[in-house]
Amino acid sequence: MGATGSKLEKALGDQFPEGERYFGLENFGNTCYCNSVLQITSQKKKTGVIAPKRFVQRLKKQNELFRSYMHQDAHEFLNFLLNELVDILEKEAQAAKSDQETSPPSDPGNVPKNGLANGTKKEPLVTWVHKNFQGILTNETRCLRCETVTARDETFFDLSLDIEQNSSITSCLKNFSSTETLNAEDKFFCDKCCSLQEAQKRMKIKKPPHILVIHLKRFKYIEQLGRNKKLSYRVVFPLELKLGNTVEDADVEYSLFAVVVHVGSGPNHGHYVSLVKSHNHWLFFDDENVEMIDESAVQTFFGSAQEYSSNTDHGYILFYESLGSGNGN
Repeated sequence: MGATGSKLEKALGDQFPEGERYFGLENFGNTCYCNSVLQITSQKKKTGVIAPKRFVQRLKKQNELFRSYMHQDAHEFLNFLLNELVDILEKEAQAAKSDQETSPPSDPGNVPKNGLANGTKKEPLVTWVHKNFQGILTNETRCLRCETVTARDETFFDLSLDIEQNSSITSCLKNFSSTETLNAEDKFFCDKCCSLQEAQKRMKIKKPPHILVIHLKRFKYIEQLGRNKKLSYRVVFPLELKLGNTVEDADVEYSLFAVVVHVGSGPNHGHYVSLVKSHNHWLFFDDENVEMIDESAVQTFFGSAQEYSSNTDHGYILFYESLGSGNGN
């Protein structure tokens, strides 16, 4: 990082973590959406600037969405990255398993073709991505005629939350799990009643993830404008979060350790930077530039209390880690 690296080392002084340094990432023309996420997911070892050219080339080859030099979305990139990692890890595990199964069993007549006896279902591979990022949501629908509750589980790597002006993550999560009444054209088909019925529906978290990723839906299609608009709303995200909307109604405590920030007034242009907590210090990553910031500076990225404001730096993706998990941050 040159002068920037020296500045950071000077700022940390004797408090610089032993054996750990911090990298900036070079921008290859609107690749800040990629850099901001990689700063959070990568391990930092030495001071300097990395040019992730081969990574960006591979990314563009794998997904045409990222091939242009247009402004890209950091949330779309994060989703692509996590799902691509799962695919790669599953293929590697399958290849390793195939290598182990090249030797035929001594009595093939007694072993099913899938290698599983008594009709046992094949267990899905659980990768480190699943262990860290995956949670389970339960979609509960209660028929208002017979009171039967139908529950359907679905997995998630992140929660996308609608936002409102002058709100908080806690209120956004409450809205996410609020009860919705299904009536008129939206009636629910109840299997027990064998007909369409009015019902109440709500979403709750059945299994909270180790790392809770919250995506704030700052880009919204406005019908009157005929285009997407950035919502600069002020949404307070605490350093310590109690997740209360779980199936078991027991609060799960999380600690904020990273934020992807969108800088700019519109959805089709702008810049991405990231804040990362490491060894009790908050670091600000802006492509190749890295500097230390005070913890109090995090609140300057909550958003704007008024619609038209000179502040266009708004928290977009939040990363929380479950407390009591041996976190080294």
